[in-house]
Amino acid sequence: MERKDITFGGNEVTVIGNQVKVGDQAPDFVAVNNDLSPYDSKEGKGKVRVFSVVPSIDTGVCELQTKRFNEEAAKLGDEVEILTISVDLPFAQGRFCAIEGIDQAKIVSDYKDLDFGEKYGFIIKEFRLLTRGIVVVNKENEITYVEYVPEVTNHPDYDKALAAVKELL
Repeated sequence: MERKDITFGGNEVTVIGNQVKVGDQAPDFVAVNNDLSPYDSKEGKGKVRVFSVVPSIDTGVCELQTKRFNEEAAKLGDEVEILTISVDLPFAQGRFCAIEGIDQAKIVSDYKDLDFGEKYGFIIKEFRLLTRGIVVVNKENEITYVEYVPEVTNHPDYDKALAAVKELL
């Protein structure tokens, strides 16, 4: 599927993949951990999961989004898994986590197969990056909140996403 409802720096981009919506079962996906081992989304089933999707951790908004969710992960406890997903190489993600002290949220890379991006509808066709957004999944693996940020350079609605998470606890 292709859609043109997202802009990047004010310019329309083509977003491809299967756009998910509230009520859908969360598709399983495979990504890559920072040590190059596979990450299987099935690992987090049974927890409330937050997929914080960013184009690149090496940009200001993405950095702040990742730091914010790392801080929130510490407050939310073990019932919640926060996963930041980008197409940055695992080495860059590992370096970023070490420098920025990201130790509560997990960061994985979709660079290899774009499996998450395809199954959740987050691929920016023109750049082979993921568009910005948040997906919240309940313990029964049902999507309960989705935000595709309309302008990639803007922040997501943290308060709304976190409220959606807290309703599930």
